[in-house]
Amino acid sequence: MPTRPNRLRSRLLICPRSVDKHYFIRTQLILFFSCVLLWSISGQSVQAGCPEFSDLIKNGAYGVADSRGRILAGCSVDRSFIPASIIKIATALVALKTLGPDYHFSTELYLDRKKNLYIRGYGDPLLISEEVLALLKELREQGVTKINNILIDDSAFALESQPPGRELSSNPYDAPIGATVVNFNCVPLRISRNREVRSNEQQTPTLPLMRQLGQSLRPGYHLINICPGGCQEPQRMARMTGELFRSLLPQAGIRGHGRIGRRKVPASAELILVHANSRSLTEVLTTMLHYSSNFIANLVFLTVGARQYGYPATWAKARRAMHNGLVSLLGPRTAALIVMEDGAGLSRGNRVTVRAMLKVLKAFRPHAELLRSRYNVRVKSGTMKGIFNYAGYLQNGNSFVILLNQRKNTRRTVLTRLKRRKYSQGAPLVSAYRNSR
Repeated sequence: MPTRPNRLRSRLLICPRSVDKHYFIRTQLILFFSCVLLWSISGQSVQAGCPEFSDLIKNGAYGVADSRGRILAGCSVDRSFIPASIIKIATALVALKTLGPDYHFSTELYLDRKKNLYIRGYGDPLLISEEVLALLKELREQGVTKINNILIDDSAFALESQPPGRELSSNPYDAPIGATVVNFNCVPLRISRNREVRSNEQQTPTLPLMRQLGQSLRPGYHLINICPGGCQEPQRMARMTGELFRSLLPQAGIRGHGRIGRRKVPASAELILVHANSRSLTEVLTTMLHYSSNFIANLVFLTVGARQYGYPATWAKARRAMHNGLVSLLGPRTAALIVMEDGAGLSRGNRVTVRAMLKVLKAFRPHAELLRSRYNVRVKSGTMKGIFNYAGYLQNGNSFVILLNQRKNTRRTVLTRLKRRKYSQGAPLVSAYRNSR
């Protein structure tokens, strides 16, 4: 759709100045109405309001576009709305461009003369128990048989605050983030009737931090983040990481004892291992999009900024890198319509229009299979209080966006109606996806 006004503009600019005034005006009118006619013939129906969805859309917008990005139908496509988690598609898009699909997050291990282990992380979001055990086994294969103190170096991040929009709840999606973190900064707990606290994961031993956090919880199963109600996040994250490493040392055949703390790697310590996570960025983003992980999204967001503008990672670097990435992929006019204060969609300061989001989906089309398959479409949802959004691809490959910033959640019904329209019929998504590559 944007190409037609550009062509019209270019044709008007080359008209000779000596042309008759009335002829010039007449030519402009002919060109204008020809453009409108072509627009209507192409099947586009973009309205300022949403009269055909008046029973469902009170404060929102929608749009459907074909594989070339031409809007086939929609309403209020240029109004700005809060995107919530659908903004994770933009985070993934820029991350794939900046880092590459085969990028692997890394963690550095150092050892000093006293057999103290220093762990310097770079925001690996999938440094989970299984990965930590594999890392420790690598250390053992390199001849490390004893580790005393375990010290966490989190200096690769210099964050003035936790993610904007994060709340101090116990929910996993409100977990704090940092450079050297494990298990999504969450603990799975099983509390018996006699108040005994155990890990609810076979691969994760019961940590002292788990016992502390489980004291005030009722019997049953719980998954909570490590800072329910707030805490000193750097110290708590370092404790969690150190305790997990310490608890897994025996399984790797490594002995030793000592304290856990935070400290930058000293110049005298020797780099003994750079561990690359076994999962590629493509796998990381699939997990992020399928489970709508705020934790993963913001670590990816910050890593993009640090890779572009150097460590330590900051929110300012991440926002700058994300904006410039969108400029490169979508053009400056579209990028200006996308406001990203964080990479997860937690902040209510984030903004996007339907038209801009459809451009994101056009660029993301080669990676459409990273999105979760639901309701016979590929879709990413975005949900907050008063925010109910969808973005993805219909079965025939056409992209769609539904932005509802209203009290009632009607997005599923809107999607059902869109799926019944003629522009949703045709070849299945997989065929459309492959043909667009």
